[in-house]
Amino acid sequence: MCKYGVDLLVRNHAGVMSQITGLFARRNFNLEGIVCGPVGNGEESRMVLTVKDDSKLEQIVLQLEKLYDVLEVKRVEDHPFTKILEKL
Repeated sequence: MCKYGVDLLVRNHAGVMSQITGLFARRNFNLEGIVCGPVGNGEESRMVLTVKDDSKLEQIVLQLEKLYDVLEVKRVEDHPFTKILEKL
């Protein structure tokens, strides 16, 4: 089973993680793992979501890019966090 990471840079405030995970939930798409932490002065956070490769993933990535609080989206293979989350 191939797993991918979706690497996000987001605005750091209450409700952002819920908004992003809700996008996946509304599309009946399972997140395998989440790592999130503040970066820089704390106004932004980096989120790494581990997901299975799926035909719906590309559409979700496009929708993430449209969210106001999402500053950057990268779909990555072999992200170090995907390997860590697979071991849990």
